[in-house]
Amino acid sequence: MKVLIKEVKNKSDLRKFVKFPYKLYKNCSQWVPPIIMDELQTLSSDKNPAFEYCECRMWLAYKDNEISGRIAGIINNKFIDKWGKKAVRFGWIDFIDDEEVSKNLIDTVIRWAKEKKLEYIHGPLGFTDFDYEGMLIEGFNEIGTMSTIYNYQYYPRHLEKLGFEKEADWVEFEIKVPDAIPDKAERIAAIVKNKFNIRVVEAKNRKELLPYGPGIFKVINDAYKNLFGFVELTDKQIQRYIKQYFGFVSPDFIKILVDDKNEVAGFVIGMPSLTKALQKSKGKLFPFGFIHLLRALKKNKYVDLYLGAVRPDLQGKGADALLMTELTKACIKNKIISAESNIELETNVQVQGHWKYYDSRLHKRRRCFEKKIMY
Repeated sequence: MKVLIKEVKNKSDLRKFVKFPYKLYKNCSQWVPPIIMDELQTLSSDKNPAFEYCECRMWLAYKDNEISGRIAGIINNKFIDKWGKKAVRFGWIDFIDDEEVSKNLIDTVIRWAKEKKLEYIHGPLGFTDFDYEGMLIEGFNEIGTMSTIYNYQYYPRHLEKLGFEKEADWVEFEIKVPDAIPDKAERIAAIVKNKFNIRVVEAKNRKELLPYGPGIFKVINDAYKNLFGFVELTDKQIQRYIKQYFGFVSPDFIKILVDDKNEVAGFVIGMPSLTKALQKSKGKLFPFGFIHLLRALKKNKYVDLYLGAVRPDLQGKGADALLMTELTKACIKNKIISAESNIELETNVQVQGHWKYYDSRLHKRRRCFEKKIMY
């Protein structure tokens, strides 16, 4: 039977779109289910501020009367304006191991891109860098994390057969927590604090962190602006992310540097791993899913590193090393045994330079693929 492509047009279709991977990865122990509620909000134009400058269409593929794949096409107009690349993004791509299905999904996005006179198709990418991005190409036997894509090994083979090539790669590390902080690291931390008149915020609870939320995202916009494909976040997006994520954060694993004006100069955000909790909850917070998440936040041996940035005027001056020292102290205090770096551009040697001081291993690699659209 031929592949039938159906566009997502209503809430019922959207729920099918979001829930398809739960069937596809039902027996996959490496896959970490996202929270269904978050997925629905991200993909809803009335919930996600990114729709103010992005266009998005979504499609489901059917074969033998069964959903066999899905894909989202996204046109990020701010990206096109900033980077000068007339490209459509594809994201939320999943499919059975059937080349007819994957080809039809990609071809559907390309047809839309041609209507819009675009020149490239690339992905997986989301609306922003805070959405899922990068198709796994190495590390298929490694368990995923809350913030990254897991996909079967056949995915990249399908894209390569369709003519896609590498645009950018991200790498991920597993980092063992040491038993103690070296004296040299302590000395460097003290020197950096004194030289640049910065201090580490000692927050006792989430409420004390909230005032620093806007400053954290201001640093992100400044520090990330030249990184691959980055588009600065709007005020509405910043407020959404603060509301969405600051309710989950663990103060012990958030380290914020402030200057003598109490303005954010840098930060690193880690969080107890929610991987196992999400697998147990199957993407649902209610009626009992939230209990697994709360337990994971309170008692855990693993930490995921989500975000980190240093204000441009302090980059390369030891502020990043200070942050890592402070975070390592928190991990030792909480008896954490290892951390996941999450994705880092392979070209970001400054960040990866930290891991050589730890017992670490590069264990995952993921890729943004691209293809020139032929007219």
